[in-house]
Amino acid sequence: MNIHTIGVAGTGQMGCGIAHVFALAGFQVLLQDLSHDSLAKAQASIDHSMQRGVEKGKLTQEEKTASFTRIRTTGSLGDFKDADFVIEAGPEHWETKKSLFETLDVLCRPGVILATATGTLSITRLASLTKRAGQVIGMHFMHPVPVMPLVEIVRGLATTDETCERVCFLSERLDKTPVQCNDSPGFISNRLIMPMINEAIFALQEGVAEVQAIDEIMKLGMNHPMGPLALADLIGLDTCLANLQMLHEGFADPKYRPCPLLGRYVAAGWLGKKSGRGFYDYSKG
Repeated sequence: MNIHTIGVAGTGQMGCGIAHVFALAGFQVLLQDLSHDSLAKAQASIDHSMQRGVEKGKLTQEEKTASFTRIRTTGSLGDFKDADFVIEAGPEHWETKKSLFETLDVLCRPGVILATATGTLSITRLASLTKRAGQVIGMHFMHPVPVMPLVEIVRGLATTDETCERVCFLSERLDKTPVQCNDSPGFISNRLIMPMINEAIFALQEGVAEVQAIDEIMKLGMNHPMGPLALADLIGLDTCLANLQMLHEGFADPKYRPCPLLGRYVAAGWLGKKSGRGFYDYSKG
């Protein structure tokens, strides 16, 4: 089956980024969300992101316009009946994704691959909800999607070799580098990065060092491009908390227990860059 039209379910940071890179690569994109306000904000976000590419000389104004017009929005998952490939990029909540996959399995044509951008939830478990377990796969992009080159390709227990090969090829068409791993809580990326972020928050909570000092030590001493607390702000503290909770639940290991300070920040609405405040204050830009 040739892939021309991509269905993207979800208009958060990941959904917008995924729609952006597929449109830029020449695919027709159908971006879905139940909220019309969210769809309008997503269009504005993608337009802004593409315009930044123009300003940086990475694409022409004509290329930007052509790419942006390839994205169509919809409030109905029913429109995915015409999609050749679907990727779910909704919140990291099991019940939400469970409902989405059960619905998509009914709506999408037989043979259409159902991918998920989840960074923590089990691909095998999601696949078991469908009648196409061999065509369910993890396609975990890194944030920000238009910039980061990696796509973590996650095979569920039933994922076929053909599905994996097609998704790797698709990733390369996006000018990304696909790297494969097997299904396990947090896969590789979040299994390694989230404990580091969590430990940095524990160090802050215990008064070992201030925010800037923790980040500078990791940047200058470990050659990290960004400190762990700034990275947490970029990812979103609510997302970090959800990922750590999934790791804690999935492994039943106390070493993944989220730092209480992280929970307090999320409860306060201090979610990082997207809310204007996290470990850093972004209210003045």
